[in-house]
This record gives sequence, structure tokens and C-alpha cells, in this order.
Amino acid sequence: MKILILCTGNSCRSQMAEGFLRSFDPEIEVFSAGTEPSNQVHLKAIEVMKEKGIDLSGHYPKKVDEFLDDSFDYVITVCGHAKENCPVFLGEVKQHLHIGFEDPAEATGTEEEILEEFRRIRDEIRERIQAFLQSL
Repeated sequence: MKILILCTGNSCRSQMAEGFLRSFDPEIEVFSAGTEPSNQVHLKAIEVMKEKGIDLSGHYPKKVDEFLDDSFDYVITVCGHAKENCPVFLGEVKQHLHIGFEDPAEATGTEEEILEEFRRIRDEIRERIQAFLQSL
């Protein structure tokens, strides 16, 4: 199975979803990309995923254009902007899904409050991605 996780910046939600999918089933080919990729993976996303034993430190944001000629079993958007601006894939895409999450990068407050928001979104991503896999 081949899956692309798509978001706007490819710095938080899509990277976390990719990390969880890889950890749940190493047989799945999984990639993540952004419609407007950031310069780097968000440091707090790396930090909270490390708490779950998943290392995103070697990941980097990629532009969705790199994948437009590829075929996928699933293209999953994880933010509304990516869903609305999902490009046309030239390769076969068997199914488009939207599993939306709030953007933890928009969290405000103290350092601990922001980290808690990243953890909340991380845990929501884990639960919903796990449910997606179980539904297959």
C-alpha cells in the first residue's frame, strides 16, 4: 500500500501522521508533502513525537509537486487548506480522504501550554490514523 499525507506546510500534522503510519506498519510506503512547504519540520513536532519513540529529526518538508506523477492507494489531507487546494495527480489515486486536525503551530500561551497542544494534536493524529488503518 502506498499513501501520501498532504497538508499545507508539511511541518507538523502531516509529518506526525507519516511517522505514526511508518511505526504502525513498516510495509506501508508512506510519504508526506505540503502545498506550501515550510523550511523545516517544526521543532515541537519533533520533540513530542520523540516522546512516543518516533524520530522525525531527519525529516524535511517536501512540495507536493514531487509526487504528482506517482500513483497512490490513498491521498489523505490533514488540513482544510490542503483539502481545498489539493492538486490534480497525474498518477492513479485510488482514494482521496480528508482526516482533518487543528494546527498545533498556531497554539499560543506559555511554552508548556504550547507543548500540551502539540501533544493533544499528536495523540489525536495517532488515534485517527490507527482507526483508519484498522478500517482497511
